[in-house]
Amino acid sequence: MLDFFYRNPGMAYFLMIAAVVFSYAMQALVNSTFKRYSGVNSRSGVPANVIARQILDSYGLYGVTVVHVNGMLSDHYDPRKNVVALSDSTFFSTSVAAIGVAAHEVGHAVQHNTGYIPIKIRSIFVPIAQFGSKSWIVFFFLGMFFSLPFLLEIGVILFGFVVLFQLLTLPVEFNASRRALKTIEAQFLLERDEMAGARKTLSAAAMTYIAGLMVAVTQLLRLLVLVNGRRRGD
Repeated sequence: MLDFFYRNPGMAYFLMIAAVVFSYAMQALVNSTFKRYSGVNSRSGVPANVIARQILDSYGLYGVTVVHVNGMLSDHYDPRKNVVALSDSTFFSTSVAAIGVAAHEVGHAVQHNTGYIPIKIRSIFVPIAQFGSKSWIVFFFLGMFFSLPFLLEIGVILFGFVVLFQLLTLPVEFNASRRALKTIEAQFLLERDEMAGARKTLSAAAMTYIAGLMVAVTQLLRLLVLVNGRRRGD
């Protein structure tokens, strides 16, 4: 398949542009979906931070704290600090969207606590992916500037680790959402008709991870085509 792109380098650029457009579309979708269901308050009236604490306690995760962070949809779980961080748009909100997001982040805490294998594997690649994301472009452009193929290859390999990390992220994120929805339903945190809003919010968020992977894969393909072009030129 790579040989096709080597013979048709313009196709690699086209796919990358299409992936970027798709990524922006998915980001717009998650923003609009979250905004829509942020306007639908749960009938229980319990804010998302309290819901998060309740779920954590139900799993015996008393050592995990729920904290407030600035921003919109900057929610995350930090295993180093053992905190579930909920953003301005989530922390105090009683909306079905906020409750879905909070339960999703708690899902990551549960994954770490239960030794969920995919998140263990992904954690191994965190430092490699971080180094790769910051340094691949340096090696690649030095290789282009000085016409040194081995630097180009190092840059491509480093970026490959970034792509691999994003691939490993998908099952982790999908599993956290499934855990969240099951927990919300099992603990009656939302009414049956309210579940749809939480489910659509998390589904839209999942699409941004797929879009991000598509952008990374097509970028890697473009780099491979560039390296191949340099080889043929030499």
